[in-house]
Amino acid sequence: MPWKNQGGGPWGSGPKGPWGSGPQPGGPRPPDLEDLLRRGQDRLQQLLPGGYFSGIGIALIVVGAIAIWLASGFYRVQSEELGIVLRFGQYVRDAEPGLNYHLPSPIERVLLPKVLRVNTISIGMSLIDDPARRGRTMRDVPEESLMLTGDENIVDVDFTVLWRIKPKGAADYLFNIQNPEGTVKAVAESAMREVIGRSNIQPILTGARTTTEQGVHQLMQKTLDSYGSGIQITQVQMQKVDPPAQVIDSFRDVQAARADLERLQNEAQTYANRVIPEARGRGAQIFQAAEGYKEQAVAEAKGQSARFLKVYEEYKKAPDVTRERLYLETMERVLGPSEKLIYDGGAAGQGVVPYLPLNELTPRKPAAPATTGQQQSGGNR
Repeated sequence: MPWKNQGGGPWGSGPKGPWGSGPQPGGPRPPDLEDLLRRGQDRLQQLLPGGYFSGIGIALIVVGAIAIWLASGFYRVQSEELGIVLRFGQYVRDAEPGLNYHLPSPIERVLLPKVLRVNTISIGMSLIDDPARRGRTMRDVPEESLMLTGDENIVDVDFTVLWRIKPKGAADYLFNIQNPEGTVKAVAESAMREVIGRSNIQPILTGARTTTEQGVHQLMQKTLDSYGSGIQITQVQMQKVDPPAQVIDSFRDVQAARADLERLQNEAQTYANRVIPEARGRGAQIFQAAEGYKEQAVAEAKGQSARFLKVYEEYKKAPDVTRERLYLETMERVLGPSEKLIYDGGAAGQGVVPYLPLNELTPRKPAAPATTGQQQSGGNR
C-alpha cells in the first residue's frame, strides 16, 4: 500500500510522507508517480507480444541495446582537433576533422588533442586574482626569473613561450609526456638559464635580445625533440630583462654613463669627420698654390735669363751703344714714376725753371706703365 493511503505512520496522522505534508484539500494535486509507471508498463506490454520475458521481447530488447551500443561509436572532430583512436589502449590511427566512427567502448576510444591551438606559458611572472581591482594582475616570480650570467652578475629575465602540438606528433604528445605544460615550462627555464649563463650581462641588457631568444628557441626544440614530446616551439619572447631590484638604480647610472660615453664618442667622430676633410682640402689648396708659384718663378727666371743672354749677344756686337741704351732704359724706369724738377745751374740761370705739365692737362689714355713713364720722361725733357 502506498504511503499516501496510510492513515497513520511514522510521520504522523493524515496524508503525510517523508518530505512533508500531503496535498491539501482544495489545492492542486501532484501527479501520481505510481499511476504513471503502471500506465507505461501496460503500454510496453502491449507492444511486446507475449509479455516482457517472452522470446520475442527479450530479442527486441537485446537488439535495441546492441543498436544503441553501436551508435555510441559516432563522434565529431572539431576543426582545431585531431582524433587519436585507441584500440584496447593501443594507438591505431588518426581521425581528421568531421564526423567519424570508431568501434564502441570498451573496444576503441578516441582522444581529441587540440593540435592547432597555440598555447602560452609565462616564466618569471604569473596572473593572480586581484579582488581590489576586480580582475587579474601580474605577479613577479623571482625564483623562476633570477639567473646568473657568464660574468657572475644576477639578471631578472621574464619571458613567454608560445608552443603547439606538431601536426604529426599528436600521438607522441599524448603518450610520451605526462604533463605537457609542466615539461615545456621546465625546459624553457632550463634553456634560458643555460643561454644566460654563457653570456655577459651587458649584451643581454642592450642589444642581444634577439640572439638570446633564438638560442633559447633552438635549445628548447632540441630538448623536446629528444624527449619525443611531439611539441613545436613557435616563438620565445623576452618580456623584461633588468638587474635585480636591489641594484637596479646603480645599473641605470652605469647605463646612463655608458650612453653619455657613446654620445661623446659619436660627437668627436662627427667633428673629426668634418675637420679632417677641411684640413686636407686646405693642404691640397696650399700645395697647388705652391706648385703654381714654383712654375711661375721658374718661368720668370728662364725668361730673365733668356733676355739677359739676348742683351749680352747685342752687347758683344756693340758695347757702347748697348751700354748707353741700358743706362737710358734704367733711368727711364727709375725716374719715370717720380716727380721731377729742372734746375738751371748756369751763370745766367734763373734757378728752378718752370715747366708746363702737359701730361696733367691732357687726359691720359690707358697704356702700359713703361709707356707712361716714357711719355712723362719725354714731356719733362
